[in-house]
Amino acid sequence: MYAANIGEARLDVIVRPMLVLLLGTVLLFLVFRLLLRDWHRAAFATAAWLILFTTYGHLVIYLQDIEIEISSSYVLILWFVLAVLFLWLAILKRIHYRSAASSINLVVIVLMIYPLYQVTSNEIQNIFYDRNVQASLTMDLDPQLRAELPDIYYIIQDMYTRSDLMETAYGYDNSDFIHFLEEKGFYVANCSQSNYMRTDVSVASSLNMDYLQNLSDKFKPDTYSRRYLFEIFKHSLVRQTLEAAGYQTVAYATGFPWSEFEDADVFMAPSPLGTTITDFEQILMNTTLARLLDDFGLIDSFQISSRHYRERTSYVFESIPELVKLPGPKFSFIHIINPHPPFVFGPNGEPTNPADFHNDDDKITKAFFAEGYINQVQYVQGQLEQAINTILKNSKTPPVILLQGDHGPWMQPNNKRFWILNAYYLPGKTIDWYPTITPVNSFRIVFNQYLGLNYPLLTDKSYFSPIPYIYDFTYYSNPCQ
Repeated sequence: MYAANIGEARLDVIVRPMLVLLLGTVLLFLVFRLLLRDWHRAAFATAAWLILFTTYGHLVIYLQDIEIEISSSYVLILWFVLAVLFLWLAILKRIHYRSAASSINLVVIVLMIYPLYQVTSNEIQNIFYDRNVQASLTMDLDPQLRAELPDIYYIIQDMYTRSDLMETAYGYDNSDFIHFLEEKGFYVANCSQSNYMRTDVSVASSLNMDYLQNLSDKFKPDTYSRRYLFEIFKHSLVRQTLEAAGYQTVAYATGFPWSEFEDADVFMAPSPLGTTITDFEQILMNTTLARLLDDFGLIDSFQISSRHYRERTSYVFESIPELVKLPGPKFSFIHIINPHPPFVFGPNGEPTNPADFHNDDDKITKAFFAEGYINQVQYVQGQLEQAINTILKNSKTPPVILLQGDHGPWMQPNNKRFWILNAYYLPGKTIDWYPTITPVNSFRIVFNQYLGLNYPLLTDKSYFSPIPYIYDFTYYSNPCQ
C-alpha cells in the first residue's frame, strides 16, 4: 500500500502497522501450530486467514465503487465461510503442505520484489536529488543587501477565495478582514486568480515562478505522474534561490507529505507515532477486516482523522510566536489546509463534527459546504489577524508576507474556482501593483526588490486541468482583464 502511494505518505508511517501485522501474524501462527500440531499446516491456515483479513475491505470498497447494492454483512458471512473452509483444508490429513512450502515462499518473494523496488528506488532517488539540489545554485549577494534581508512568510490558505465570490456565492461579507490587511499595509489584489486549479500544480508553479508548461516537457497532456511535480514542489527554484542567498527554510506538517519539506532546516511536525492513529493507518484499516471496528462503532476513524486536521491547523497558529523568534533570515513555507474541508472548526474555533456537513449518502451538499466553508473562513481570519500582528510586532527587520489561496472552492463554475485571496506585504518598496496579478509573479517581484535580481513579469494566465490528466491544460481568461 505504501508503494502504491509514494509521495502521499512519509516512510515512517508504515512502521507501526507493519509491527502490528507482524506480531498478529506470529501469534496466529503459534495458535494454529498448537491446534494443528504441524508447522506447515499452521502456515497454510495463517496465510489463508491473513489474506482474508487484508482483502475484506478491498472487496467492500470495490462493490461500493461499482454501485452494487449489497450489504457488507453478506461479504462478512462469505469471509466467515471461507475462513472455516480454509481451516478445514488445513486439518485434512490427505492434503500435504510441506512440499508446497518452498514454491509458495518463492511466489511471495517474487510478489514482494516490485513494491520493495518502488520504495527503495524512491528513497535512493530522493537522496540523490536532494544532493543535486543542495549543490545546484550559488549566489553572491551584495553585502549590504545580505545585511538587510527580511524574513519571508509564504502563507497559503488552502481553498481561500476572493471576497466577491464569498459575497455572491455564500452571502458572506469579508470586507472587515480585507480592511484589516490594507490598514496593516498589505496590497490586496481584488481581481486575482490562481494559475491552476489544483494545489500541487498551483503551488509548484508559484514556487518555481513559471508555468509548468515552461518548466519541463514531463508535464504532457497525456501523462498524470506526479513524481517530478512533487520534486519541484519540495525543491523549488524559490527555495533554492533563498537558501543560496543565506536563508534557512522553515516548514510545517500538512498531512500531505508531497507538500511537506521534511528536509527543511526547521520542520515543525509531531511524530506520526505519537498519534492515536495516522491517516495512513486509517486508510489501511479501511481495506482490511479491521474496518469492522468502524462499522460497529467501536472507533470513529473519520473523527480521528478530523482531529488530526484540527490539531495540525491549530498548531500552526499557536507556534507563530515561536516561529518569529527563530534566527533569520528565514523563509517560512506555511501551507494551511483551511478553509478546505473537512469542516472541523466553528467560526470561533470551536470543534465541529464534520459528519454534520454530510447528507445521508455521505455527500457534502452545496448548502452544507457553504455553511462549513464560511465557518472555517471566519475562524481562520481571526487566527490570521493574530498571526500577522505577532509577526509584524516581533520582527526586528520588517518582514515580507505573501498571503494567498491556492485555488477557489469546490462546487463553483470552473471560471470562478480560480478566484483567490492574494495579498502582499512588502514594506518600504514602491511597486506598480495591479489587481489581476497571479501567484506566478509573486516571487519574481520579491526577488527583484530584495535580492537585486531582474526577473521580468509574466503574463498572468489561468489553466484548468481534469483528473487524472492534470497537465492537460485549458486556458481560462480573467473577466477583469
